[in-house]
Amino acid sequence: MATTPLQQTVIAYILHAAQTSVSSLPYSVQDVHYDNAKFRHRSPFKVITQALITSRIRYSCGGCSIVKFLMLLMIMGLTYLVMHRSPDHSASNVLSNGAVNGEHKYVKEGVSRIRKIWRKPPRLPPQLPPDEERNFRSSPEEQRLYWVSRQQKVKEAFIHAWSGYRDYAMGYDELMPLSRRGTDGLGGLGATIIDSLDTAIIMGADEIVMEAMSWIENKLIERIEKKGQVNLFETTIRVLGGLLSAYHLSGGDNVTTGDIGIPMTLKGVKSDILLEIAKNLGDRLLSAFTSSPTPIPFSDVVLHDRSAHPAPDGLSSTSEASTLQLEFNYLSKVSGDPKYGSEAMKVLEHFRTLPKVEGLVPIYISPHTGQFNGENIRLGSRGDSYYEYLIKVWIQQRNSGSQLNYLYEMYEEAMRGVRHLLVRKSIPKGLVFVGELPYGSKGAFSPKMDHLVCFLPGTLALGATKGITRKKAEERNLLTPEDLENLKLAEDLAKTCFEMYAVTSTGLAPEIAYFHVEGDSGGGLDGGNKSSEYIDDILIKHNDHHNLLRPETVESLFVLHRITEDPKYREWGWQILEAFEKYTKVDSGGYTSLDDVTAIPPPKRDKMETFFLGETLKYLYLLFGDDHVVPLDKFVFNTEAHPLPISWSKVSA
Repeated sequence: MATTPLQQTVIAYILHAAQTSVSSLPYSVQDVHYDNAKFRHRSPFKVITQALITSRIRYSCGGCSIVKFLMLLMIMGLTYLVMHRSPDHSASNVLSNGAVNGEHKYVKEGVSRIRKIWRKPPRLPPQLPPDEERNFRSSPEEQRLYWVSRQQKVKEAFIHAWSGYRDYAMGYDELMPLSRRGTDGLGGLGATIIDSLDTAIIMGADEIVMEAMSWIENKLIERIEKKGQVNLFETTIRVLGGLLSAYHLSGGDNVTTGDIGIPMTLKGVKSDILLEIAKNLGDRLLSAFTSSPTPIPFSDVVLHDRSAHPAPDGLSSTSEASTLQLEFNYLSKVSGDPKYGSEAMKVLEHFRTLPKVEGLVPIYISPHTGQFNGENIRLGSRGDSYYEYLIKVWIQQRNSGSQLNYLYEMYEEAMRGVRHLLVRKSIPKGLVFVGELPYGSKGAFSPKMDHLVCFLPGTLALGATKGITRKKAEERNLLTPEDLENLKLAEDLAKTCFEMYAVTSTGLAPEIAYFHVEGDSGGGLDGGNKSSEYIDDILIKHNDHHNLLRPETVESLFVLHRITEDPKYREWGWQILEAFEKYTKVDSGGYTSLDDVTAIPPPKRDKMETFFLGETLKYLYLLFGDDHVVPLDKFVFNTEAHPLPISWSKVSA
């Protein structure tokens, strides 16, 4: 029996539909563009009718082969078309009259009828890939375990970084992973060992803890007594801070497991030795304060003869002079000797008396006159941690009485100044960023933002809630309108800091970025990732496109996740870790800085900074872990990420 073109079309359609119905489409493809219309309500009559038809077909064809089932579908479809087509518009009439448009019309009508009879049940919404499905649809406990598995990846990265240092640079300050040797750029005190120790304790990396402690116990005192010049600031935040944090986390100061949320690693750790070495070092560093004619300490100390002198230009960085107090205060507390905290706090008391620009200060100060030098105001290098320690020292000592409330007042005034004078939005997409005033408040604004400025989102969030979650702070009515404004700025800046990573070809941020603003593009090239929404907002100059494995952005992601409980900060942190793994990992051990984050493959610098182990990996590990581990309402992190406990007793001044 001959078939008409209309029937041939219908047969082809039925065969295609049947083949499609018995073959599954590729995973996560078939429903990506699903239409909400597929979820429209169906009447009870249609539901029952379809169920009956389906059950009858299933019963009658239960023993049929696929071929027989397809033949049955074809016959039923053809029968339906013959019985229901209009007598005035037969396919033969259409063909004899040459009405091509009519043929298309009836093919469409026939197909439509078949669709109505054989309409499939509505499709489910698109499935997420396994990782995302686990993250968004699993129970809280499953989500926790999911992030613990990612936390384990951070621990593996830490062990790999340490293995390179141990194998090729043990006892040196830093590893040069490409040339597989060590270098001393921080005074020769084995800075990587001490910076890494509390990270290893927090991670439960017992073998690394024992290796580090063995070197500290046998070598460090000798190094301190024989070494020459060191920088007061770097030695305080890395070495003194690292020793004191490890002392506390390993059981010193009567700490218990419940205080820090981790099983204390006591094996191989002698906390009394850590405190003894810290006191020895602290005594030598004090010469920077006592040698200066003003409360502003000299920048450099000669350890072996306990002397100090200013930098060659005679100036100290504002941030360096004002970022010593957390460490010296805690040393006074655990040693019982008030001299350390007393000398360090004189610096902040002196800053209180100096003129400021809406709470903002220049980046240089003279230890000879005690006055600021120049007008350059920025929250990047040489200015950053001054603002960080205003709030953190107040938090550390806030239970000691009201005499330190001036620190909180200075912090609040400074953040108002930041919002008024330094915060701008880029064009065309409106990223919020913090710029600079190189010539003071009356000079031109520069749309330049160091990666170092990315400490600020975390500091703003910490200052708003004092370490508890935003939810708890709101329930207790603790947040002022200014706190809420600072929290909003914190989240906006954190997004900008993450986009500084996402805009580059490698997914890693440059050391410095410029932002395109009205009337000033800032100069420079884009980051290389043409798919970034902010490719035209962020510009990078040739001298600034390197990456030093810095921690500031992941620090803020950690703090903001703890305070807001928003999972996006974990996702951003994971993307950053993956980029580090892809582009900076060295097979023989360690991770290396990059010379150009906009190029693929990126040229590499032969250096692994101590803060990669001491800060970057520590913050990522804590970001993916439980909130009760080193909780923010019981600990304050120094600017080198060494957690120190919040004090309940007064430090004499």
